[in-house]
Amino acid sequence: MTRFSACIEMLFVPETDDPAQRIRLAKAAGLEAVEFWFWSNKDLDAVERALDETGLALAAIVAEPFAELTRQGDHDRFLRGLEQSRDVALRLGTKVLICQSGPLLAGIDRARQHDDLTLAMASAADVLAGSGVRLGLEPLNDRVDHPGYYLTSSAEAFAIADAVNRPEIGLTYDLYHSLIMDEDPQDVAAGHLDRIFHVHLADHPGRHQPGTGRLDLQPHLTWLDAQGYDGWVGLEFRPTGSTADALKETWGRLG
Repeated sequence: MTRFSACIEMLFVPETDDPAQRIRLAKAAGLEAVEFWFWSNKDLDAVERALDETGLALAAIVAEPFAELTRQGDHDRFLRGLEQSRDVALRLGTKVLICQSGPLLAGIDRARQHDDLTLAMASAADVLAGSGVRLGLEPLNDRVDHPGYYLTSSAEAFAIADAVNRPEIGLTYDLYHSLIMDEDPQDVAAGHLDRIFHVHLADHPGRHQPGTGRLDLQPHLTWLDAQGYDGWVGLEFRPTGSTADALKETWGRLG
């Protein structure tokens, strides 16, 4: 059964600018988990109190800092930050960190960038070893939201996770980005469900709630569930109006 998480960087934003209050609103809306991006710009004491008060799970947060993981020279900076992100994840009770590859670098052979990204993931596994925290590398689309991004292929991301072959390294698999890149989720993810640590979704165009665009998301969620995916599915969309109305439309499509 699909379990949904509210991304409070997008949901409940029209209602309040306080992340801790968004957690309480997620609870009131009947959600069982929340997630967010940066932790360094949050009052972690307030976030921790809100999580404790509501009993909501924290599904995932972003591993800081963003870095050019396609360039080996930026790895040390990322790995130092990953140690801090790991400790914040443990404090707040989440077992999933999300990271991005960084840009496609001009003047450097793509195969070299692939190798450097793979090396970054292997080094990250060492940082996370024994903690129970896992790192989900996220492919993104470069056609609408992230021009110049390196890792647009889910197949390449799965290949990197397989090459590293560590339990700490897998994917954050975003149906929105994957479908924009004309991937068939049931094709690219087949045989790789153990590498999917977290899932995101939104409709397209507009990156709004399901039902506002042309993406048929329900069959892919049903397939993931049938394959045994039991992690959270993050509602990472921009409500077209109030969050309550957007969730009502979402449940009408996905519930």
